[in-house]
Amino acid sequence: AGYFIHDSLDIIFNHQSRSSWEYLVHHAMAISAFVSLIITGRFLVAAMLLLLVEVSNIFLTIRMLLKMSNVPSPALYEANKYVNLVMYFAFRLAPQAYLTWYFLRYVEVQGQGAFLTANLLLLDAMILMYFSRLLRSDFFPSLRKGSAGRDVDGEKFLID
Repeated sequence: AGYFIHDSLDIIFNHQSRSSWEYLVHHAMAISAFVSLIITGRFLVAAMLLLLVEVSNIFLTIRMLLKMSNVPSPALYEANKYVNLVMYFAFRLAPQAYLTWYFLRYVEVQGQGAFLTANLLLLDAMILMYFSRLLRSDFFPSLRKGSAGRDVDGEKFLID
């Protein structure tokens, strides 16, 4: 929860709230879920599994730094692009899909279980949206342009 609180404060204090509002929503959902898990002491293994998601941030951050620095060697960006894709699947999509399946199948749909299941489903939608942006930006750049010739998604972190 501390990581998400810190990152949210960083976004707010660096005046990125307007362009990063969806990350603030994502972080608020994560904070509320983790606090709920910590207070009740239930589903702690799920919390640990969800933290695996953050492993892929390493490669997303490398990607962003490479784009921002305009590294003259595109081979480094190309290599990271594929590693990033694998890590995104292994550490974001797969654990999130497993937890969603587990909660829908085995967890009671009342109280904290309902809250966490709803949170997971919303996070699923956000993670899939981020994944589609990543694919469009790195693997299908021709799909990024709208009819007016500007990015469909505007100035988004994964597109930048």
